[in-house]
Amino acid sequence: MHSWLINWFCYVLSSSGPALKTGKSRIFYGIHKDFPCVAVVGLGKTSAGVCGSENWDTSKENIRQAVSAGCRLLQDLEVKHVEVDGCGDAQSAAEGAALGLFQYDQLKSKKKTKVTTQLHRSADSVGWQKGVVYAEGQNLARLLMEAPANHITPTAFANTIEEKLALHAERAWIEEQQMGAFLSVSKGSEEPPVFLELHYNGSPDSKQAPLLLVGKGITFDSGGISLKPSPSMDAMRADMGGAATVCASIVTAAALKLPVNIIGLAPLCENMPSGKATKPGDVVMARNGKTIQVDNTDAEGRLVLADALCYGHSFNPRAIVNVATLTGAMDVALGSAATGVFTNSDWLWEQLHKASVVTGDRVWRMPLFQHYTRQVTDSQLADLNNIGKYSRSGGACTAAAFLREFVTAPHWAHLDIAGVMSNKDEVPYLRKGMSGRPTRTLVEFAAGLSPATKLEAH
Repeated sequence: MHSWLINWFCYVLSSSGPALKTGKSRIFYGIHKDFPCVAVVGLGKTSAGVCGSENWDTSKENIRQAVSAGCRLLQDLEVKHVEVDGCGDAQSAAEGAALGLFQYDQLKSKKKTKVTTQLHRSADSVGWQKGVVYAEGQNLARLLMEAPANHITPTAFANTIEEKLALHAERAWIEEQQMGAFLSVSKGSEEPPVFLELHYNGSPDSKQAPLLLVGKGITFDSGGISLKPSPSMDAMRADMGGAATVCASIVTAAALKLPVNIIGLAPLCENMPSGKATKPGDVVMARNGKTIQVDNTDAEGRLVLADALCYGHSFNPRAIVNVATLTGAMDVALGSAATGVFTNSDWLWEQLHKASVVTGDRVWRMPLFQHYTRQVTDSQLADLNNIGKYSRSGGACTAAAFLREFVTAPHWAHLDIAGVMSNKDEVPYLRKGMSGRPTRTLVEFAAGLSPATKLEAH
């Protein structure tokens, strides 16, 4: 805009009411012939930056929140194309726009107005496009998590990702790999299990050790014989959130052409009750030969991850990160504020934490004490018990300790995303529904693992 127009607009804004608070918006009409209506948003303090107590970049979060609010306001007015100011950080502005406008309404006859966005007169088109790709990755995870379980079965999930860059294996291969823990979970369902394996080779050095991402893929979790209460059971269509975020992050890494090698693994199945289902007290054998007493069939995520983690070691990865909506205890501990991280590597924790500060999709380190290991290794009938000696006490921690029994790699992290699976109104730039978190943090983490990134033993 011309300087005189900017000055005039500032006068109109100041005359229209009190100063806009962070994330709030206001509509003006007839200001410019090219723009019938203009949404003005509050960005907060210009001096805001990385906040140590909040563990995020406040400026970036303010921009995401504000741009999201403005775009939604214009969408409600049925504006079909929106030009967005870069607000000093085009990537964050793009993320706010794309994340804020997403809504799963594929199965509704009445849909929200489809809005396209573009950057308004800014030199940082590269940052804008990067933000669009990051947001589209998270939106892919949201799409997979939100869709009904009868639409996203294990096979349908695999086919959706396969269209982009993956191959999958079915029951015969899973049996050949002796994944007894994974198969025990799938036994109760009529839907066949699928093991999805993704390879992205972005490094110019083909011999570079890959980053291994493993995602829990329970496309519907009834609890099995240990049946869940019926209220809110429908939300268990998103119990494959780990697989959704892992797959979406690898699709995004490929779109960004990140110079790293990544392998993704997603054991996909349903957990259902039937005459064939695993019963409480049954003992199964995992791929590494360890036996597991299954005292609660609703603690199934750790079983499918156990076999996937064992298989993943065959790729000699530089680091392993598994992601899962694993325990209600994590939701109790952290709520939706952050993803819980359990890791045996200080280096890996630092990389994940650094990435989360940039994306605003935070992580928080949780304990991985031998105290918890003793609780899962004290089993009456087998090497391990899938719920631990004291059942509910420290549930998120005992689940992590269980997974550690299937890890020999020096750099491993378990991300429990149960608390961040859905969004009510906690994250202002995400609508109510499944969140797709922490896809952008996984992408930012992978982007930070350039060939120059040094691994340190701890």
